[in-house]
Amino acid sequence: MRKTLPGKKIVAIGSLIALLATTTAAPALAVSKPHDEVDKALKTLVRDGVPGVQATVTTVSGRTWSEREGVGNIETRAPFPRGAKFRAASVTKTFVAVVVLQLVAEGKVRLDTPIDRYLPGLVRGNGNDGTKITVRQLLQHTSGLYNYVRDLDIDEWRHRGAEPEELVAIGLAHPPEFEPGAKWAYSNTNYIIAGMLIEKLTGRSVATEIQSRIARPLGLRDTYLPPRGDEGLPSPHPRGYAPGPVDFTEFDPSAAGSSGGLISTGEDLNRFYGAATDGRLLPRAQQAELQRTVPADLGVPGAAYGLGIASVPLSCGGTFWGHGGNIVGFANLSGAVPHGRRVNVVANMDPLPDGASAHLAAAIDTGFCAR
Repeated sequence: MRKTLPGKKIVAIGSLIALLATTTAAPALAVSKPHDEVDKALKTLVRDGVPGVQATVTTVSGRTWSEREGVGNIETRAPFPRGAKFRAASVTKTFVAVVVLQLVAEGKVRLDTPIDRYLPGLVRGNGNDGTKITVRQLLQHTSGLYNYVRDLDIDEWRHRGAEPEELVAIGLAHPPEFEPGAKWAYSNTNYIIAGMLIEKLTGRSVATEIQSRIARPLGLRDTYLPPRGDEGLPSPHPRGYAPGPVDFTEFDPSAAGSSGGLISTGEDLNRFYGAATDGRLLPRAQQAELQRTVPADLGVPGAAYGLGIASVPLSCGGTFWGHGGNIVGFANLSGAVPHGRRVNVVANMDPLPDGASAHLAAAIDTGFCAR
């Protein structure tokens, strides 16, 4: 493994969702056995060199089924476990955006108010100016702030962990990439700051707010944001690998924090995205803000980004709302069609082998489209 893995692979969305472009031109699937079609997609990923992969599909009626291929442990050859818990990476961003929008509904924060109003003096230096960057622009990835992950040596930070202020400082050591609101560019720095905003407004940790506002009400029993120093995964879980393969299961999640530290399961994420897209977590006005999109460089014609959530076209017509996540050891895509099917696909390797990103994207498209 290289000393410093590519930053975009640690906690990112573009590398996976962009590759849905390879599936959008395909004709609608005409099959009678969706389980078989999903299984074929997963087998392709294992042939690519991914140790193991799982797809979890929840139907309109609420029935959940899953398919698994490959192994959860390279050494023992144990299969990818049922109900696997994994690092959900940037899927965390949708949770954080929902919490911020709930606070907007409660009158505690305004989307179009500069972040400096709430976190005075945090965003400054090297041309960065928190008096010009709004809360909306942070959640929307239109702030222009440099993505701190690009400078993160993952080997150095793997067991060290970090405080949010340290991660923000890495990003602010660079000048902004563009004027706030000028365009869209994915930056994990935005969501570290959003997490700090939540803690300032509530006086409680982001982890506590996610539990009390989302996980507990929805019955997400296996979803949580672990604290600094909690490097393990609860059972059952697959091992997570970097290419080599190198076992990267143990990892201090605070290096990702509110931008990508969440642990969850496929079934929990299906329930969450179903609730998020069906409007069961936010009042109508804030739901509209969540799904008010701007053009985003996701590589898919018609794709766009809202507040912590993307809208992505499907090969069979329509779109799904969701997010992708990459953190060394795990890659996943998760989302839902409003009042429709919900799908999660997770692989226990990241960075992914050549070609596997496209096939992971194809697998979630199959999960939505196979009939």
